[in-house]
Amino acid sequence: MKGCDKLIDVGRRQFLSRGVLATAGAAATAVLPGQAVAKPNPARVEYPSNRLANVSQLKPNTPMDVSYPDKDSPGILIKLGARVVGGAGPDGDIVAFSTLCPHKGFPLNYAAADKTLNCPGHYSRFDCEKGGLQIMGQATQNLPQFTLRVAANGDIFAEGVDELIYGRLSNVL
Repeated sequence: MKGCDKLIDVGRRQFLSRGVLATAGAAATAVLPGQAVAKPNPARVEYPSNRLANVSQLKPNTPMDVSYPDKDSPGILIKLGARVVGGAGPDGDIVAFSTLCPHKGFPLNYAAADKTLNCPGHYSRFDCEKGGLQIMGQATQNLPQFTLRVAANGDIFAEGVDELIYGRLSNVL
Protein backbone atom coordinates (compact mmCIF):
# COMPACT_ATOMS: atom_id res chain seq x y z
CA MET A 1 0.00 0.00 0.00
CA LYS A 2 1.48 3.29 -1.08
CA GLY A 3 0.98 6.46 1.04
CA CYS A 4 0.19 9.90 -0.23
CA ASP A 5 3.28 11.49 -1.73
CA LYS A 6 1.95 15.01 -1.04
CA LEU A 7 2.44 14.80 2.76
CA ILE A 8 5.53 16.24 4.40
CA ASP A 9 7.17 14.27 7.17
CA VAL A 10 7.62 16.74 10.03
CA GLY A 11 9.69 15.63 12.98
CA ARG A 12 8.72 16.28 16.57
CA ARG A 13 11.34 19.00 17.10
CA GLN A 14 10.36 20.87 13.96
CA PHE A 15 6.67 20.60 14.85
CA LEU A 16 7.26 21.94 18.39
CA SER A 17 9.53 24.79 17.27
CA ARG A 18 6.98 25.94 14.68
CA GLY A 19 4.25 25.72 17.32
CA VAL A 20 6.27 27.88 19.71
CA LEU A 21 6.89 30.45 16.97
CA ALA A 22 3.20 30.57 16.05
CA THR A 23 2.19 31.02 19.70
CA ALA A 24 4.78 33.77 20.25
CA GLY A 25 3.61 35.55 17.10
CA ALA A 26 -0.01 35.42 18.19
CA ALA A 27 0.89 36.74 21.65
CA ALA A 28 2.99 39.58 20.20
CA THR A 29 0.20 40.80 17.95
CA ALA A 30 -2.19 40.88 20.91
CA VAL A 31 0.26 42.87 23.08
CA LEU A 32 1.73 45.42 20.65
CA PRO A 33 0.31 48.93 21.19
CA GLY A 34 -1.73 50.22 18.30
CA GLN A 35 -2.11 46.71 16.96
CA ALA A 36 -4.59 45.42 19.53
CA VAL A 37 -8.07 44.59 18.40
CA ALA A 38 -10.75 46.52 20.28
CA LYS A 39 -12.63 44.30 22.69
CA PRO A 40 -16.24 44.98 23.60
CA ASN A 41 -16.79 46.21 27.15
CA PRO A 42 -18.45 43.66 29.41
CA ALA A 43 -22.03 44.48 30.33
CA ARG A 44 -22.18 46.59 33.47
CA VAL A 45 -25.20 46.12 35.66
CA GLU A 46 -26.78 49.33 36.89
CA TYR A 47 -28.20 48.71 40.35
CA PRO A 48 -30.98 50.85 41.74
CA SER A 49 -30.26 52.90 44.85
CA ASN A 50 -32.94 51.80 47.33
CA ARG A 51 -33.47 53.21 50.81
CA LEU A 52 -33.57 50.30 53.26
CA ALA A 53 -33.84 52.00 56.66
CA ASN A 54 -32.31 54.64 58.92
CA VAL A 55 -29.44 53.97 61.32
CA SER A 56 -31.70 55.01 64.22
CA GLN A 57 -34.02 52.05 63.45
CA LEU A 58 -31.32 49.42 63.96
CA LYS A 59 -30.65 47.61 67.22
CA PRO A 60 -27.26 45.90 67.67
CA ASN A 61 -27.21 42.24 66.56
CA THR A 62 -30.91 42.30 65.62
CA PRO A 63 -31.66 41.71 61.91
CA MET A 64 -34.13 43.84 60.01
CA ASP A 65 -35.92 42.32 57.01
CA VAL A 66 -35.30 44.17 53.74
CA SER A 67 -35.61 43.51 50.01
CA TYR A 68 -32.99 44.34 47.39
CA PRO A 69 -32.58 44.87 44.44
CA ASP A 70 -36.34 44.32 44.13
CA LYS A 71 -39.27 43.16 46.28
CA ASP A 72 -38.76 39.53 45.18
CA SER A 73 -35.27 39.36 46.68
CA PRO A 74 -35.37 39.02 50.48
CA GLY A 75 -32.47 40.10 52.66
CA ILE A 76 -31.52 41.35 56.08
CA LEU A 77 -29.83 44.46 57.40
CA ILE A 78 -27.75 44.03 60.57
CA LYS A 79 -25.84 46.35 62.90
CA LEU A 80 -23.17 43.93 64.14
CA GLY A 81 -21.78 46.14 66.91
CA ALA A 82 -18.13 45.91 65.78
CA ARG A 83 -16.34 47.32 62.73
CA VAL A 84 -16.11 44.78 59.87
CA VAL A 85 -14.66 44.77 56.37
CA GLY A 86 -17.36 46.05 54.02
CA GLY A 87 -19.36 47.54 56.89
CA ALA A 88 -21.09 50.89 56.47
CA GLY A 89 -22.23 53.63 58.81
CA PRO A 90 -20.43 55.74 61.40
CA ASP A 91 -19.12 52.63 63.19
CA GLY A 92 -18.47 50.55 60.05
CA ASP A 93 -20.65 47.77 61.46
CA ILE A 94 -23.78 47.79 59.28
CA VAL A 95 -24.07 45.00 56.68
CA ALA A 96 -26.81 43.53 54.52
CA PHE A 97 -27.11 40.14 52.83
CA SER A 98 -29.46 38.16 50.64
CA THR A 99 -31.30 35.57 52.73
CA LEU A 100 -31.60 33.04 49.90
CA CYS A 101 -29.05 30.25 50.30
CA PRO A 102 -26.80 30.19 47.21
CA HIS A 103 -26.98 26.37 47.18
CA LYS A 104 -30.71 25.69 46.73
CA GLY A 105 -32.47 28.95 47.67
CA PHE A 106 -33.68 27.94 51.14
CA PRO A 107 -34.47 30.95 53.38
CA LEU A 108 -31.62 31.60 55.81
CA ASN A 109 -31.99 32.19 59.55
CA TYR A 110 -29.84 34.59 61.58
CA ALA A 111 -28.08 33.23 64.69
CA ALA A 112 -27.24 36.18 66.96
CA ALA A 113 -24.94 34.08 69.18
CA ASP A 114 -22.26 33.67 66.50
CA LYS A 115 -23.50 36.25 63.93
CA THR A 116 -24.06 33.71 61.17
CA LEU A 117 -26.78 33.06 58.62
CA ASN A 118 -27.75 29.38 58.55
CA CYS A 119 -29.54 27.23 55.99
CA PRO A 120 -32.07 24.71 57.34
CA GLY A 121 -31.98 22.76 54.07
CA HIS A 122 -28.43 21.50 53.74
CA TYR A 123 -26.73 23.19 56.72
CA SER A 124 -24.63 25.80 54.97
CA ARG A 125 -23.41 28.55 57.31
CA PHE A 126 -22.25 32.05 56.43
CA ASP A 127 -20.22 34.42 58.62
CA CYS A 128 -21.75 37.93 58.66
CA GLU A 129 -18.62 39.43 60.20
CA LYS A 130 -16.52 38.20 57.27
CA GLY A 131 -18.61 39.43 54.34
CA GLY A 132 -20.90 36.39 54.11
CA LEU A 133 -18.01 33.93 53.90
CA GLN A 134 -19.22 30.32 53.72
CA ILE A 135 -17.89 28.48 56.75
CA MET A 136 -19.69 25.15 56.35
CA GLY A 137 -22.14 23.25 54.17
CA GLN A 138 -23.10 22.45 50.61
CA ALA A 139 -23.07 25.94 49.09
CA THR A 140 -20.38 26.61 46.48
CA GLN A 141 -20.19 30.37 46.85
CA ASN A 142 -20.28 33.00 49.55
CA LEU A 143 -23.48 34.77 50.48
CA PRO A 144 -24.40 37.77 48.30
CA GLN A 145 -23.70 40.98 50.24
CA PHE A 146 -25.42 44.26 49.45
CA THR A 147 -23.22 47.32 48.92
CA LEU A 148 -24.40 49.98 51.38
CA ARG A 149 -24.14 53.76 51.59
CA VAL A 150 -25.17 55.80 54.63
CA ALA A 151 -26.32 59.37 54.01
CA ALA A 152 -25.56 62.27 56.37
CA ASN A 153 -29.09 62.03 57.83
CA GLY A 154 -28.58 58.31 58.66
CA ASP A 155 -30.59 56.84 55.79
CA ILE A 156 -29.12 53.53 54.60
CA PHE A 157 -29.15 52.84 50.86
CA ALA A 158 -28.36 49.58 49.05
CA GLU A 159 -26.55 50.21 45.77
CA GLY A 160 -25.26 46.86 44.52
CA VAL A 161 -24.71 43.16 45.16
CA ASP A 162 -21.33 41.40 45.11
CA GLU A 163 -22.48 37.85 44.18
CA LEU A 164 -25.26 36.34 42.09
CA ILE A 165 -28.53 35.98 44.00
CA TYR A 166 -29.90 32.42 43.94
CA GLY A 167 -32.26 31.57 41.07
CA ARG A 168 -31.33 34.51 38.86
CA LEU A 169 -29.31 34.93 35.70
CA SER A 170 -28.87 38.57 36.64
CA ASN A 171 -29.40 40.31 39.98
CA VAL A 172 -31.33 43.12 38.31
CA LEU A 173 -34.34 41.78 36.43
